[in-house]
Amino acid sequence: MTGQVNPASEKEYVHVTGVNGIDRHDHHGHEHHHHRRPDPHWNPMKNLHKGDEPRLPAFGGEFQPGLWRPIEHRKFANPAPLGLSAFALTTFVLSCVNLNARHVNIPNIAVPLAFGYGGLVQLLAGMWEMAVGNTFGATALSSYGGFWIAYGIMLTPNWNIVGAGGPYQTDAAKAIDPRMTDSALGFFLTGWFIFTTILLLCTLRSTVMFFLLFFSLDLCFLMLACSHYAANNGVETAAHKLTQAGGGFGMVAAFLAWYNAFAGIADSSNSFFLVPVFHFPWSEKGREERLARTATRTEEEDGKGSA
Repeated sequence: MTGQVNPASEKEYVHVTGVNGIDRHDHHGHEHHHHRRPDPHWNPMKNLHKGDEPRLPAFGGEFQPGLWRPIEHRKFANPAPLGLSAFALTTFVLSCVNLNARHVNIPNIAVPLAFGYGGLVQLLAGMWEMAVGNTFGATALSSYGGFWIAYGIMLTPNWNIVGAGGPYQTDAAKAIDPRMTDSALGFFLTGWFIFTTILLLCTLRSTVMFFLLFFSLDLCFLMLACSHYAANNGVETAAHKLTQAGGGFGMVAAFLAWYNAFAGIADSSNSFFLVPVFHFPWSEKGREERLARTATRTEEEDGKGSA
């Protein structure tokens, strides 16, 4: 949580004086009233994080639906639902292609979304997560925004990175491995699988729905990476099934991202109902709820005993 600046400090100014600190007067002895100027050495951010106030944990705060805490005297909105929604829609479209829905098996329809929504908008949401002090949200949203931009570049025909006649389809490359493109794509997706696993470990003290989002996304990257390795080995049937499995896990991840986005958007001001996020028993919120239930039972037992 960002620290609070002392309101009194915002009114600190220095009085413009004459030589040797004496107010200037004219030759008639009348005092000139000079306008005060802000002290150039005054820094409104100097008191940030100097106290013992709680701060946003890596997996909590603005990016954690269910643990949202409005920060007093702050005008920033919660950027997490925007980033989650951008991720969800782009993942949904690409997963439809991976599942061969309606016989569509060409992923280029995801390119405009990868650049505009899943890429740019999610990256901007990640930057605003930095502004509100959420390390996890900034890292996750900015990184996946970068993933979608990179994916869009990879599928852009003019770049021709993995297409026919590209650098992996030259005669020299084919002489080494005619299916080198699949191995390269496998490396790309394996790296994102490792990164998502790191983020997954940071959700273990969060909520069940948030954990399941990263768990399904982790399996999506793993299945897609393995599908390219299987294609490189010439096992086309296994590669196709693994791609469909990746599309299935990606579809689950997309809907869980929308679910968590709705949990972060919906409140008493705009929704008639709130969706549960199911806090882990060992999480901070889970302990608070457990202690509250224990205190309630104790009070009820004490009331029955006194009666």
